[in-house]
Parts: sequence; structure tokens; C-alpha cells
Amino acid sequence: MSSHRASRNGVHNRHRIWPWAVSAVVLLVAIIAFLGIVGFNVYRQAKEVQEHESKALSMLSDFSANIDDTKVQQIKNELPQIQQETRQASTIAHGAWWNIAQKLPYVGRDVTTVQGMTQVIDNLVSQSVPQFMDVVSTLQTADLTSGDDGINLRPILDCQQGMQQANDSLQQQVNAYNALPQPNIDMVRSAYSQGSDKLNALATRIDALSNTFHMLPGFLGNGQTRTYAVMSMTTSEMRSSGGLIGSVGELTADNGNVHVGEFKSNKDYLPYGIGDHSADMARIFSDEGPLHMSFDIRDAAVFPDTERAALAMQSIWGRTPWGQQTPLSGVIMVDPVFVQEMVAINGPITLADGTALNGENTAEYFLNTVYKQYDVNQTDLVFGLATGQIISDMFKNLNLGKLVKIGESMGTMARERHFTMFSFDENLEKEIQAAGFTGETPNDPQNPSVGIYLTEQNPSKMGWYIKRTATIEKTRCDASGSTYHVEYTLDNTMKASDVANLPPYITGVDAPNRGKGIEKILFYPPAGGHIDSISQLNGAVDAVQKTTMDGKEVYKTVVEVLPEQSVTYSFDVTVSPQAQSALTINQTPLGWKDTGVTVKEPKCSAKAN
Repeated sequence: MSSHRASRNGVHNRHRIWPWAVSAVVLLVAIIAFLGIVGFNVYRQAKEVQEHESKALSMLSDFSANIDDTKVQQIKNELPQIQQETRQASTIAHGAWWNIAQKLPYVGRDVTTVQGMTQVIDNLVSQSVPQFMDVVSTLQTADLTSGDDGINLRPILDCQQGMQQANDSLQQQVNAYNALPQPNIDMVRSAYSQGSDKLNALATRIDALSNTFHMLPGFLGNGQTRTYAVMSMTTSEMRSSGGLIGSVGELTADNGNVHVGEFKSNKDYLPYGIGDHSADMARIFSDEGPLHMSFDIRDAAVFPDTERAALAMQSIWGRTPWGQQTPLSGVIMVDPVFVQEMVAINGPITLADGTALNGENTAEYFLNTVYKQYDVNQTDLVFGLATGQIISDMFKNLNLGKLVKIGESMGTMARERHFTMFSFDENLEKEIQAAGFTGETPNDPQNPSVGIYLTEQNPSKMGWYIKRTATIEKTRCDASGSTYHVEYTLDNTMKASDVANLPPYITGVDAPNRGKGIEKILFYPPAGGHIDSISQLNGAVDAVQKTTMDGKEVYKTVVEVLPEQSVTYSFDVTVSPQAQSALTINQTPLGWKDTGVTVKEPKCSAKAN
């Protein structure tokens, strides 16, 4: 009986459980099938979204990189098509299948990002771009020239507000894009990254252009005459802000009319003493050696901040006969790379000896070739004459395309320290700073940078041969902050066999040091952050010492780099918790258009961001 009851109970239990098991399996299969349908449709539509967005971004980036009369008309014709592309992409990404997928684990984050991407780009082309096009169209038909050597400031003044509004709208959209969740799926991550590169490049160009438009009228003497000292630097003999000052010209601006006067050699300034400097600067740059800076006109760029260089220049200028008659409004510091960029925009020039300079060979000519071809006493004069002509040509025969190219180039050159400015007019200087044209040591915790500034200790023109490169790798990116590993390399590319064949003016006037790069290096931590554990991976260097200069923490060292040898510094950098952008390097300018900085893929997981 008991066995029979057990059998009946077992049968009963099987009949009671089996229908639920079948239902669960059926439900699971149905869910899997549904998810498969969702996934298939989202994947299929994602391809369409990517195609629409890529087409729109390509049109925009091509236009922003080459703004001229032809491109303006082209973008006017293509804007409705671009808007249609972005509208379709946004509509697809906000459809029913995407809204369902947005609620799913893991993939939901990526769907949210794609929806945000399409919305941002659609807003950008329907709101920001038309505002910008209105400004560009106005400038396209305006007369921007004033006589033979000036700018008609009225059209620029009239467009300032519209340009600012368009830029504000653009920056808002790009910031919204950058704030989207980091994707998990490779395809989405790749699309997001490509879009980020193009949008941020566009935002950088337009922001630089807007800021330039804002400061340009004041700089060019709208309402008053301004006189600037144009300090031409050779980065072949490095100083923190650029290089040894070879000559100084006088630029006068009066209501947009520009006159560039004679460039005087640094020898003309030597009788009038040294520039003002602090006790810390005297200690670090002069007292401690090995090369003792004199702080005369030649060393006016030894200070990492443009303001300090300007104050030193002002104090010397005020003692000269010409300076006593003409108060200085500010300074403009330029090197051969900036001059080369202007040649590329203005067109080739021919020197008195028949040498043809263009947008490719100008920097090398003035940083290296000229020292092989000219007597030592003539090189600074040659560069000064060419610089004066080229800067004067910047403001001649202006049209929309040339004005935009100059504005964008000034922004790029300032970021790489080939061109900096400072005005003693406090209100104008605020505009110049906002444009990013005043070189400064790290002082912005939201946009962190580590400062690396070099001053040549071997009287020579070895800077051309010292190739500098750096890598930045993010190693921690959790809620507690961000840490980066930085490696900074100095490579002496001069061949040992060439030392004896090159002029001592290039390799070094002190025989024992010929061919050596002997560099005093200052490392500045980011504002609100700190540097840890600086060490050298190779090469013979002095110990890195921690000190302060004018209230800022700084690390200093001296390194010798022999021909065909290199030295690498390795250290960790922690940025401020306020940081909103990735770490960059602010440094003494290189002898070419580039930063030499490579950003590696972060070691930390994207989920930690």
C-alpha cells in the first residue's frame, strides 16, 4: 500500500510540476527570441545611424578645416542635406526598438550613449552651425581691408556678438557629447571616439577663432594707438618661454592700421641693462648655473610666463632712447615656426640673397641653415628683417579665408608656445588670456597640464638637434581622482661624426661641450595636483630637486645629452579632483609644428570613469 501511494504521489507531483517547467522554458525561449529580435533590429539600424552621422561629420570637419569663399557656398548648399542626415540618425536611434534596448542591462548604457550622440549632433547642425554660417556669410561680403596695411575693424566688431553666440552654442553641444557614458561595446566605442575626435577638433578651432575675433580689435588699436615689442626668438638656443632673443621690432597698431618698424639686433639693447626679475629667478637661472643667465635682452624669454618676459622687456625698453619716447603697450613673442606658418598663409618670400622660403622650409632655415651660411653677426638681422616683412604681410589683402586661417593658426601656435602675447592694458590682457595667447605655467585645475621648460646651458644652437617626445598614460581613473604616468625623452640627433664639421656657433663655443645638449629643466605640477617619483630611465643627469619659484612648487635638474644619446624622465602626475579634461604638457616650444606628445590607451577600465 505504501509503495502504491508513493507511486501515485510521484505521478501526481510530476503532473503538477511539468506544466510550470514547460511554461518557464517557453518563456525563456520567448525572451531570448525577443532579445534576439531587439538586438538584430538595433544592430541593423545602428549601421544606418553610423552611416548618416559619418556623412554629416565628414562634411562639417572638411568645412571647418578650410573656410573660404568656395567652402562657405558649399556648406550653404549642403547644410539641408547634413541636417537631414542627422535628423534621420536621431529619429532611428530614438525609435521603439532602441527605447526597449535602452532598458536592458549592459547594452542599455551604449544605447543611451548612441541616442545622446545623435541628439547632440542633430542639435549642433540645426542650431549652432546656422548661427555660425550667418556670421561667416556677413564676413564673406564685408570689406576687411583698410588701405594697404590694415584691417577694417568694423565688420569684425559687428560680428563679435554673433560669433560668441554661435561658439557658446557649439561648446555646449560638444560638452554634452563629452559627458555621455563611456560605451562598453567595441563598435559603439569606436564610433563614439571618432565622433569625439572630430567634434572636439571642431570645437577647438571655432573657440580659437571666436576668441581671436573678440580680442583682435582691441589689440589692433580700436580707439587708441598701441605699440608692441615684437621679440623674435631662436629656439635653437632654448629658453623656458622659447629661445634666445635675437632681435626686437616695433609694431604700431592704430584703428586696424598696422606698421612694423625696424628690427634692432639684441646688441642694440645690451647697453641698456637687464630686465626686472625676482630673487627666485636670480637664484634658479643665474646663481645656480651652470650657465649664469644675464637677464639682458637675450635672456628675456628665460621666464616660463609671458607676463614675466614682458615685464623684463618693458624695464629694458624704458631705458632706451626710442622706448623713452614711446611707452610700450605689450609684447609679442614669435619663433621661426610661427613665422613659417604665416609664410604658408601669406605666400612664399625671397630673401635678399635669393633664398626662397615657404611654408615647409622656413623654420629649419632660421633654426639651423642660416647659422651655416651667414656670419654670426648677421644671423639675427636676417631673421629680424624676414619676421618684420612676414608679420606686416599678415594684415594685407585680407579676405575671409585669410582672416580665418590667421585666427586658427594663432590659436595653434599659442598652444604650442611658438607665439605668445601680453598686454599691459588689464582689460585687453583678459581678452588675450581668454584667447589662450598668454603663455603661463600650469594654473587651471579644471584643464590640467604639467609644465616642462628647458634652458640651454651650453652656449650653442643645439636646440635644433634635441628632439623631445613624451607619452602620457592614464593609470587611475576612479572617483578619488586621476593619475597619469608620463615619460619625457630628450634625444640628441646630432651624429658624433658631424660635431667637428659643423660651426662651433652651432655645436658650442666651449670646446669641451661641443655637440652636447646641456639643459636645465623645470617641471611644474598641474594646478591643484602633484608630481610623484621623478626618475631617469637612462643617461647621465643631476638629481631632481624640489624647490619653489615665485610661490609655485617646481622640480629642477640639469641633464647632459651627448650626440646620438638620449635621456628619459619618468614620473607620475595626479591632477586636481576639479579636473574636467585630460592631462596635457605645456612646454618650451619645439623647432617644428607639433607637441611630440603621444597619449596612450588608459590602463584603467572605461567603467571606472
